[in-house]
Amino acid sequence: MGSGMRHGRRALALGVLAVASIAITGCTDAPDPAPTDSAAPEYVSDYVAPAAMEIAPLRGTPIEAGTAKNPSIAAKIDNHIAARPQVGLDTTDIVFEELVEGGLTRYVAIWQSSIPKELGPVRSIRPMDPDIISPFKGIVAYSGGQPRFVALMQQSGVYNAIHGQSSTATTFYRTPKKIAPHNVLVKAREVVAQHKNLKAPVQQFGYALDLASSTAAKEGKDATKISLVFGPPSQPSWGWNAETSTWLRAQMGEKDFAASGERISATTVVVLRVGVNSGLGVPKTELIGKGEAWVASGGKYVHARWSKGSRTSRIRLEDDNGVAIRLAPGNMWIEMVPTTGSVKFSNR
Repeated sequence: MGSGMRHGRRALALGVLAVASIAITGCTDAPDPAPTDSAAPEYVSDYVAPAAMEIAPLRGTPIEAGTAKNPSIAAKIDNHIAARPQVGLDTTDIVFEELVEGGLTRYVAIWQSSIPKELGPVRSIRPMDPDIISPFKGIVAYSGGQPRFVALMQQSGVYNAIHGQSSTATTFYRTPKKIAPHNVLVKAREVVAQHKNLKAPVQQFGYALDLASSTAAKEGKDATKISLVFGPPSQPSWGWNAETSTWLRAQMGEKDFAASGERISATTVVVLRVGVNSGLGVPKTELIGKGEAWVASGGKYVHARWSKGSRTSRIRLEDDNGVAIRLAPGNMWIEMVPTTGSVKFSNR
């Protein structure tokens, strides 16, 4: 092959490559791109990391971390007919109902998740109250009591806010809307604000993630009514309300309301069968020990056992197989029914 032919083919090939290059890269006379910054590009996003969460110690509900550092405030709440409707009873975390004289009952009500502006009426302390309140630490508010019972409460490690003392002169008062002695109210937020050095309570019970996964809702028997007898004048009951997923309280067949107009309700109702000792001249619920119990949530209930080893230890709840019960997140009422009384679960 002649050298002329070889040079012709090479030129043709170079021409084809040049055309292909132009097709791929565009016009050959385009200016060179401007130099770029070698730093990594910045990305703008509207994503905000969610707040850290923790569990409310007395409700088991999720709350933003650090928002419940305040101490709890417990109060000895009157349940005489002249004291009703009570102030703040619809915003409690936990309420204990206990037998007192004459077959009547009173409450040990405890707030921590949300402190009401006022609470009450408060009445005098009783010998079982140190056993109930001690595990929560914090503050206890009451109107006084027999010196021996007051001394027991003051030795419990809980700050005692007592009506009639100089330290409560501006935070306790008698409302003219009720008659004495059923009229002592407490400015709860002011009392708590005076004791910011006190720590939040530790968690008292085990909780499920939600109502549906609680022990009672998962494993319990159906019930729409809980009927209790403490004594002839004290026969509270709870009716299941599927719309609100709560138990609604009644006393002696009458709907039970707080002073706000809200119906008294609970996510969980725990019933403890307890012995009552009258050797001190007044009924004393025996809470250090063990006994039969029931836990009701989600329109169902399970049979259980309760135990409490000492004044400062928490109440432990186990099912009949010895497995710790998981409560539904939310507020709770603990009914300490004497063994001389009665407990009945039914479907209305």
